Amino acid sequence: MVGVNQTHALHQLAPLAAELDDNKVTPGLLGFVIFAVIALGLWALMKNMGKQMKKIDFEEQPDGAVPAADDQTRRVAAAPVPAGTEPKAPEA
Repeated sequence: MVGVNQTHALHQLAPLAAELDDNKVTPGLLGFVIFAVIALGLWALMKNMGKQMKKIDFEEQPDGAVPAADDQTRRVAAAPVPAGTEPKAPEA
């Protein structure tokens, strides 16, 4: 008899289902909740990223200013290596 009651309850809801438009699909409450959770997560990540960016201490140097250490390093790196003096790779 339990199955009869369930079937009877579904027959009462059938006229309500007939009024629904089959071509119209909406996300409903679940879609809104998922979207809200994603939006809150994005907001939290952006807030945290702002804090992390404020911790960075960066000063950009003008284009013409080259520190002395960098200038010396460039001269050594740009100097040609005489043939036969290249360091050999260690043998395994």
